[in-house]
Amino acid sequence: MTHRRTRAGGGFPAIAYAISKAIEVGPWRLWSKMRSRNACKTCAVGMGGQLGGMVNEARHFPEVCKKSLQAQAADMRGAVPPWFFERNSLTHLESLTPKQCEDAGRLICPLVLQPGDSNYKPVSWQRAMDLAAGALKQTVPQRAAFYSSGRSSNEAAFLLQSLARVYGTNNVMNCSFYCHQASGVALKMAFGTGTATVTLEDVGRADLVMLLGANPASNHPRLMTQLAELRERAGEVIVVNPVREPGLERFHLPSRPLSLLFGSPIASLYVQPLAGGDVAFLVGTLKALGEMGALDREFLARHAEGSQAALSHAASLTWQEVVEGSGVERATIERVASLLARSRASIFCWAMGLTHHESGVDNVLALSNLAIATGMVGKPGAGMLPLRGHSNVQGVGSVGFTPALTDGIRQALEKAYGRALPAAPGLDTHAMIEAAEAGNIDALFALGGNLWGSNPDSIRASRAMRKIKTVVYLSTKLNQGHFHGRGQTTVILPVLARDEEKQGTTQESMFNFVRLSDGGQANVPGYMRSETEIICELAERVLDRSPVDWSRLASHREIRRLIAEVVPGWQEVARLDDTRKEFTIAGRIYHSPCFGTESGKARMHVTPLPEFPEDTLRLITFRSEGQFNTVVYESADLYRGIPHRHCIMISGEDAGRLGIADGQRVTVRGEAGELTGIEAVLGQIRPGVVAMFYPEANVLIKGRLDKRSKTPAFKSAPVWIIV
Repeated sequence: MTHRRTRAGGGFPAIAYAISKAIEVGPWRLWSKMRSRNACKTCAVGMGGQLGGMVNEARHFPEVCKKSLQAQAADMRGAVPPWFFERNSLTHLESLTPKQCEDAGRLICPLVLQPGDSNYKPVSWQRAMDLAAGALKQTVPQRAAFYSSGRSSNEAAFLLQSLARVYGTNNVMNCSFYCHQASGVALKMAFGTGTATVTLEDVGRADLVMLLGANPASNHPRLMTQLAELRERAGEVIVVNPVREPGLERFHLPSRPLSLLFGSPIASLYVQPLAGGDVAFLVGTLKALGEMGALDREFLARHAEGSQAALSHAASLTWQEVVEGSGVERATIERVASLLARSRASIFCWAMGLTHHESGVDNVLALSNLAIATGMVGKPGAGMLPLRGHSNVQGVGSVGFTPALTDGIRQALEKAYGRALPAAPGLDTHAMIEAAEAGNIDALFALGGNLWGSNPDSIRASRAMRKIKTVVYLSTKLNQGHFHGRGQTTVILPVLARDEEKQGTTQESMFNFVRLSDGGQANVPGYMRSETEIICELAERVLDRSPVDWSRLASHREIRRLIAEVVPGWQEVARLDDTRKEFTIAGRIYHSPCFGTESGKARMHVTPLPEFPEDTLRLITFRSEGQFNTVVYESADLYRGIPHRHCIMISGEDAGRLGIADGQRVTVRGEAGELTGIEAVLGQIRPGVVAMFYPEANVLIKGRLDKRSKTPAFKSAPVWIIV
């Protein structure tokens, strides 16, 4: 076995990595980019903007993490060589790993792959735009679709969804449907808002953080400072995760000498439930709180509804049902309840470990029930905090890049554009793949991201996308989706990164804070264009200039003025060019118990325990510390001690039961496919659960969806290991 021992997160390895990246692209050049007035390109915790890079929303400096360095250095890497596509056939490109795609460099000219071609070919912008515009002209709106990742700006996202709706379709979907859509649906049901109810400052006021289904040591490293500070002030951090992550037990903060040397404790209690056991665990905690008389009855009476049914359901469950459903002992659940009962200000944080299940919405509702039952929402230092994984995924949704607009936003758009817009909801992301497989999509426009790599059942996703007549990607670099998720004709348009834009752009953090990025010079010479410039030209080619003057909307100031008119809470964005004042979106933060529901009260919901097939291992897919979403920067996982990405983490107990040795090669079979030659790695994972890397393991996973959010179950998929 070649894997290294596991190690705590951060510390000297992170510093060494930063130095290596600086040497790779130039120390002063990297420093200048990191300090520029541009929002961070990675997670949505929030960094950069008008206070300069490496500054968070609480004005703390230095705020920097390995993820942001990885992303920035990658954008500064050289261009894809001119000969690359001539020498590498499509067959060869299909064999590239995510890391090899990333390492190829920046895209600097438009590329086209047409029926019968064996290679992508560089073309002029005129030719590329002819194909892109022709795709929309040659079909009807109901057979076109528009997709956005969280990489883009609010301005580009607002503009593209506007184009789609004026064109005549609501087939407008974003990557949130494959990550946090369950959070948005559940939070809307419970509190009338789909986003965080707290600010960054609230995390500093809390005395307890409950962290579920998330690994911020790898994916949100800047949050680790807040968790370490919480422990320093004698607070509690309850970690709930089937995998025992070293970085969540102890983390070395590079900005603090003592922490750098000795590490900072993070988890005060570590709970390892079964994958998919979250509802049972959370309902069990609610049951324990009721049995110990620790519910906030005054809060429930004055500020909540639906509590009687939810509390009665929790009380009706037997402890055997709770323990068997969650995989957590009763004594541990009662200890969690006692810590919550003693807290004066609790914040509940989670990521895709809660949302990537068929019970994703119920998972978040069950967590919301805990917050409501303890009165830990609607006051300073307490509330709900979904940990968004991409720096502007929340903003993209906020400005309307969704298949269903509220009546208010739709009517405001109709007034702004002087045209009736389609009212029926469009396709969500997975429904679009189903429509493509059925041959009902002719044109797909993807604003960043890797839609193919985000899908469960990779083989089906390839089959579906290859039936689309024309797929247009707006991308900075290559990814596997360009090859496996191609259409009959595929057009790749090279775009500028946010710190290269000629005009300022905005991004929204997971704390509902809107940042202004100034843009700057392109990192590499080439023929890249601004996303908004491309979208405006596309609109002018496809649509009439009346009633919408698309050339006017090439100005980001004009787009921001429209956003302020159309989107509630965004009025300040219209003045941003003059004031340079970043802001928190109005109406989303709850520091008093008056919520956005019709009644103004928080709502509790009954959450039934999900059922799982017996005698199968439950697979969770996770990301490495050298990865950002589907982008892979490093093959090995330093923190977990996993040598490469073709591995499966398994407990010693399960390995012994199945007769598997550490380092042995096995076949892993899922409901959708199988992978061979996978190396078994014995790790600190709960028995009954195994873990593999995303997106490589997507081929195993059938597209089982949460019924309300349409989020796929990437974290509780049945698998079988064949020795």
